[in-house]
Amino acid sequence: MKKTRLCDLLAIQYPIIQGGMVWIAGAELAAAVSNAGGLGLISPNAGMSRGGDQIENLKKQIAIAKGLTSKPFGVNLPIMNNPQIEELVDVVIKAKVKVAVTAAGNPALYTNRFKEAGVKVLHLVAAVRHAQSAEKRGVDAVIAEGYEAGGHNGLDELTTMTLVPQVADAVSIPVVAAGGIADARGVVAALALGADGVQMGTRFVAVSESAAHQNFKDAVVKANDTDTAITGRKLGPTRILKNPISSKLLEMEAAGASTEELQAFIGSQSRSRLGQFEGDLVDGEAYCGAIAGMIKEIKTAAEIIQGIVAEYDKVLENLK
Repeated sequence: MKKTRLCDLLAIQYPIIQGGMVWIAGAELAAAVSNAGGLGLISPNAGMSRGGDQIENLKKQIAIAKGLTSKPFGVNLPIMNNPQIEELVDVVIKAKVKVAVTAAGNPALYTNRFKEAGVKVLHLVAAVRHAQSAEKRGVDAVIAEGYEAGGHNGLDELTTMTLVPQVADAVSIPVVAAGGIADARGVVAALALGADGVQMGTRFVAVSESAAHQNFKDAVVKANDTDTAITGRKLGPTRILKNPISSKLLEMEAAGASTEELQAFIGSQSRSRLGQFEGDLVDGEAYCGAIAGMIKEIKTAAEIIQGIVAEYDKVLENLK
């Protein structure tokens, strides 16, 4: 597999990053991805009990990861509406974590602090203007996430195919493609579009090391190409598996429900935790990318990465 600028930047073997999925990107998954040559990410919420503390949970997850791998790993830090973000940043710096991925907020807020501490900073973007702004604020790379991705998406609804090449043309720092990537074909396509690597979330839901509930993993494996839906456009577009909750949300939106009514129905993050971590796929939300229809079995993280590496050259050969 091609070694890119991203590999050099993050000191990883393969240009593959695991998504920092809120409730399920725990230390075991991050370490497994890093040990396999990619970059694993930890979420401060992963595996946390209801009413738990993000700070203590992140400290615990980082300690576990350090016990499982000597390779670099990172922490995913959504900025907006996180009352503990300052403390979380401090935890990452004090623990000497190698990489921070920031999202949903202004990259200018914490990039300098991270970089002064020797932490590489990647920022998630969904439009060219966001990527250019992040580069000006000094981030080391941007993750350009298309509308195919699971979870919260950009308001402009740009697809990975259209977003990535435009971002690659607009910035000089490495670009990571995210959204709709699950195998070697997706990696080759992303690099052809100008990216220096990929981030995969949904593909790493259905792995043995993931903290996702078995019901969620099984649902991803059973999903077909039309089994996800975009909900919550008034709140922020979110791609989830189709279930009774997604149907109700779409009905409410079609009937003209207000932002307040939609937010009251969804709750804070309780429905996403309920679906993804607790396995209630009737009353819970399950963030899932449109790529789910390509995932046919639960594997280990190493098998996923090894499979991509093994198929990479074959995909390139087929293009000749």
